[in-house]
Amino acid sequence: MRTILTSNPVEMGAWVAKHAASDLRQAISEKGNANVVVATGASQFEVLKHLVNEPEIDWSKVTGFHLDEYVGLSSDHGASFCGYLRERFVDHVNLSHFHYLRGDLEPEAVINEVGNLLKGTQIDLALVGIGENGHLAFNDPPADFDTEEPYLVVELDEPCRMQQVGEGWFESLATVPTHAISMSVRQIMKAAKIYCSVPDERKAEAVRATLEDEISPVIPASILRRHSDATLVIDKPAASKLSADLKNSLEIGS
Repeated sequence: MRTILTSNPVEMGAWVAKHAASDLRQAISEKGNANVVVATGASQFEVLKHLVNEPEIDWSKVTGFHLDEYVGLSSDHGASFCGYLRERFVDHVNLSHFHYLRGDLEPEAVINEVGNLLKGTQIDLALVGIGENGHLAFNDPPADFDTEEPYLVVELDEPCRMQQVGEGWFESLATVPTHAISMSVRQIMKAAKIYCSVPDERKAEAVRATLEDEISPVIPASILRRHSDATLVIDKPAASKLSADLKNSLEIGS
């Protein structure tokens, strides 16, 4: 896995958007269309802000897939990922289609509908992040590395739910949903290219474990090291707990 070090979230977002845009243009040029998985959360603020302004992408040939969503949340809730993606991405570009994971519908129905679409689709690009607990999408530790199902209903652990409170999406732990629909680990790994964006010092331990510890379901994001074309993009605070040798070996983003 390639690891890129940037100075701050703005620089990180610009780097990812530039390279993601190039990948989308290449996919469209080669096969006439592109398919992208889009994540949410604080890690994607700058990525999506820059991506929607990248030039010369024929968005009418791009189909988007939703990475994860809380069970039981309607799209008008302030923490809804459907609302987040509509506000920050979908409403800014003329996509061919975007396949939302509706949190206010019956989860199994949503999983079946969008999952069946994914089963016949080659994902060209996945934009993801990792959690403070090392989760990938909402696959909290210990994550299921084996299922072939495109989407799962997962139970969120307390560190994951507390992260949502800490980021200001919810007022208290009691108000954070206990379950979510999440793209599975194996489905994420099927993307031709993955860009994993991780800013902030609060994720420094998760970054360290992802890069330095054994690949294991207890560190879900560590599986990215087995992908043939994954890029982890971090800022300096997120890199603060890396060993000196590893930190010195990182590629500097520009």
